[in-house]
Amino acid sequence: MSQADLDALTAEFFGAFDNRGGQPADVARLRTLMLPGGVIVKTGPEVTVYTVEEFIAPRERLLNDGRLVEFTEWETSERTEIAGDIASRVGEYRKSGFLDGESYEGAGVKTFQFVRTPDGWRIAAFSWYDQP
Repeated sequence: MSQADLDALTAEFFGAFDNRGGQPADVARLRTLMLPGGVIVKTGPEVTVYTVEEFIAPRERLLNDGRLVEFTEWETSERTEIAGDIASRVGEYRKSGFLDGESYEGAGVKTFQFVRTPDGWRIAAFSWYDQP
């Protein structure tokens, strides 16, 4: 039950959206980082609940069709609690890139629920809130 393992998993999660330097974003990597039945929730004015597949498809298009380029997001702070084979994490993050040719920046909070499986830690669920 290593904080370092969860830090690495979280960094890999954020890295899946990175398309800087013309590299394609590897959003499909989420299929291996998450449990197959994982739940994803976007909050804000409207709450949207996604399956892993429902979440991946539109982000692959956005990050690989040239609309959102030089995109990266990264965690700026976190609190992680580990209890046996489960863990939770609340982290603030920032993001930046160019959307439709215009500078794009933002920040928010993501929460993760992790479980330890025979193959290591996986994300069971995450939700996020983008700050206005």
